[in-house]
Formats: sequence, C-alpha cells, structure tokens
Amino acid sequence: MGGAALLLLLLAGAGAGGPWRAPKGKCPPSCSCSKDSALCEGSPELPRTFSPTLLSLSLVRTRLPQLKAGSFLKVPSLHLLLFTSNSFSVIEDDAFAGLSHLQYLSLANNHLAALPRFLFRGLETLTHVDLRGNPFQCDCRILWLLQWLPTVNASVGTGACAGPTALAHMQLRHLDPKTFKCRAIELSWFQTVRESALGVEPFSYQGEPRIILAQPFAGRCLILAWDYSLQRFRAEEELAAPSVVSCKPLVLGARLFVLAARLWGGSQLWERPSPDLRLALTQALAPRRLLRPNDAELLWLDGQPCFVVADASKAGSTTLLCRDGPGFYPRQSLHAWHRDTDAEALELDGRPHLLLASASQRPVLFQWSGGRFERRTDIPEAEDVYATRHFQAGGDVFLCLTRYIGDSMVMRWDGSMFRLLQQLPSRGAHVFQPLFIAGDQLAILGSDFAFSQVFRLEPDKGLLEPLQELGPPALVAPRAFAQVILSGRRFLFAACFKGPTQIYQHHEIDLSA
Repeated sequence: MGGAALLLLLLAGAGAGGPWRAPKGKCPPSCSCSKDSALCEGSPELPRTFSPTLLSLSLVRTRLPQLKAGSFLKVPSLHLLLFTSNSFSVIEDDAFAGLSHLQYLSLANNHLAALPRFLFRGLETLTHVDLRGNPFQCDCRILWLLQWLPTVNASVGTGACAGPTALAHMQLRHLDPKTFKCRAIELSWFQTVRESALGVEPFSYQGEPRIILAQPFAGRCLILAWDYSLQRFRAEEELAAPSVVSCKPLVLGARLFVLAARLWGGSQLWERPSPDLRLALTQALAPRRLLRPNDAELLWLDGQPCFVVADASKAGSTTLLCRDGPGFYPRQSLHAWHRDTDAEALELDGRPHLLLASASQRPVLFQWSGGRFERRTDIPEAEDVYATRHFQAGGDVFLCLTRYIGDSMVMRWDGSMFRLLQQLPSRGAHVFQPLFIAGDQLAILGSDFAFSQVFRLEPDKGLLEPLQELGPPALVAPRAFAQVILSGRRFLFAACFKGPTQIYQHHEIDLSA
C-alpha cells in the first residue's frame, strides 16, 4: 500500500463499526479517538494512555518542549505517526524506539534545526518520511541525514536549508555530503620530558616504538620507551654525547646503531649488537671533515645504509658516510666551504636526491648518479633558508623551507625544479616540519618568539591552512617535531632548545556527532 493511501485510510479510522469510543482512560484529554486512530491538539505533554493497538496518531500544535527517547514504547503497533506545527525544537536519539511497524512518519512544519543521528534507528518498515517546513541548519549536524538518504528504502520529503547564508533555500536533496568538512583534529598536552633537546627521532626496535632525543646541555642521546603500566613514556637508555646536535638511529635486524653528531669532540657511532646488550661506542666518524656538524640524516643508496652529516664550519665539509664492513666511512665530501645547516634526503623522478641548505647560498639539490651525488640545480628565490623538509601529497613532492628572518615557504616540484607555492610569516623560526597524521597532511611552524602554529593541507586548494596553536604549555624555542604511534594512539613530540620536550596527543573530533 502506498504512503498516501495508507495515510488516508488510517486518518479515516479504518475498520467497520464507525467511530470508536475508547475505554475509560484510553483516550486522553485534548484528543479525539476512533477505533484505530487518535488526533491530539494543543496538549502540553505527550499523552500516555493510548490503546496499545493504536495504528495512527496525529499530534498537532502541541506545546511539547522536546521528544525524549522511548516516547512511544507503549504504542508499538503504530503504522502512522504525524507531528504538525508543534513547538518542540529538540528530538532525542531513539525517540521512536519500539515502533517496529511504523510506515509513515511526518515531522513537517515544526521548529527543527537539526535531527539526532540515531533518530531512525530500528525503523526498518518506513515507506515515507516528511521533513519539510523545518528551519534546518545545513551544517555538520545534518551530514548523517544526507548520508542516510540514499540508503533508505523510503520516499523522503526533505525540504530546504534555512542556513547558513550560503546554503539558504537550497534543497537538502541537492547537497553533496562530500563538501561537508566535519572532522576536526586537536593536539592536547600529554607529558613533559625534562631537559632541552635539539632533535627527536622515532624508530622501531624489536617490534616496539622508541624515541631518541638529542640533549646537548645534558650531554646525551636519550632513548625513551613506552611504559604500558604507567601509560607514559620513560627513559630506557642513554649514551654520553656532550654538545650533541643530532642522534640518528639505524636498525639492522637485531642491531641498533646511533650516530651522535657533536659540535666538539668529534662525531661518533654507537652500536647495540643484540637486544640484551647496551649501546657501546664503536667508531669515531671522519674527525678531519666533520668539524661543526649541524644536522644528520639517514638514507639508503644502492641498497646500502648511509648517513649524511651537514657541517656548518668554514674548514669542514658536509660528508656522506656509507657502511663498509663493520663501520661507516666517508664516501664523498659535498659542498665544501659553504657552512651547511641542514640536509634532507628525498626521492625525485624515481632517483635519490639530497638537498643542502646553507648560510652562504640558496639550497642546492644533488642527484645520485654513478655512485656519487652530482649537483643538479638550486632553488630560486630562496635565500637565507635554514632548513628544508619535504612531503608528498596527491602524487606531488612539496618542500617546507624554514627561514628565521622573513617568510617561510612551501614549494612544489614541477619536474625540473621547485616552484614557490605559498609563503607563511615566520619570524624566529628554526623548524617547519611536515607530518602525516591520521590521514591529514600537517605542517608545524615553530617559532622562538610566538606560539608554534599547526597547519593542515587542504586538498581542494592545495594550500596549508591554519589549524591550531600548540600549547599550553607553550613551546620554548622548538627545533624538531616527530610522530609516534602506540596501540592506535598518536603522539607528537616537540623538542625544544630552551625548554623541556613536550608531548602532545592527537585526537579526532567528529563535528557531525
């Protein structure tokens, strides 16, 4: 039977015998009843004394403030339920729970700006729903409704949006759920690690995540592990490294290597041969070339692990160290006399590349060819770049270029060079770190003079948009950020040069809930 036919039949009081006089107490005041139906008008509350075999109920111009969950559990036989021109503006989830035979539901011409997500849960027999005439606010609160419409086996009269202004008077059925941005993220403080740090690196060892901090003032590389009992990060091991600027881990099976790049005393390689042993010093690294290291990166070349250490002294040179037998030895000197401040390993056009930033010239891009790095190009209009980091999105390669004075920049690879895409004010910045967290491409711009800003890449625009400030507690001279995932929980580490390392936890917020 069609919805209209059912409506006419029930409203007419179907069944032989004409008008029905309800037993005493079964037809509430302000209601008129026939054999299978009831019409209530102007009632200040929902009547409670209907016959449990009632098929049709109409509520018109009632003064109900809201419809609560389980409001109709005492009339489970209803086939038709009408609400017309009522004053309520709130309906709770499961307001229609127990109506397993309901076919026709009309919520037309009320004061509803939104509907709860689970309003229609359990109503498997619906054939018609009328929602017209309500002042719906077409924001994240109605996203579930737009997603529900194509899945339900019923005709639905949806009506039009009353707001926001950009969508006013647009029919709900013409809205595209994909255009609604109803998922938000938040980074909230979780834990503080004492002592300042210049670098933070995540790694996995024996199936468990670890984090290593370069702590120059404490004179050590500190390894942190997760304490499952306390549900916090704890110190697991440390290695002595006075004036350390970078602690770079490398895991090869059961062996753990740590490169400790130090400003004074020479850079060193530490090794843990097996999980039951502690880290031990095994090698001094290129003492005549690495005079003032500023950064270290791990990269794989022709199937072999290598480290590149950026050297910021005039007499030293950035050096590529590759594994050869028991240790790591110089393979190539790069960019001598240029006082390099940062190295970034990346892949372009299917080949390894290396990007070096320096205090004396624009960043230079090198390409791996014939067993060595060859200069390919530099980055135009990118003077005074302190550090570079890259990320990939939508098949493109992007660069985040950090500038302490002036605007930091976002660039995109066009197949032959990096082109400027976006500039962001960044006075006092030493780090502009991209991170991919839970499906979102983020970038964090740290500052020595202001709050650190978190940006999110908007796929539609291809640009970074502000998301939130990090803090409290405020970060004091942040220098590096890293993500760690533990049992489905995501943490962000922020290493700070003039304050303690702060750990934040990542939360996802459903704005349509």
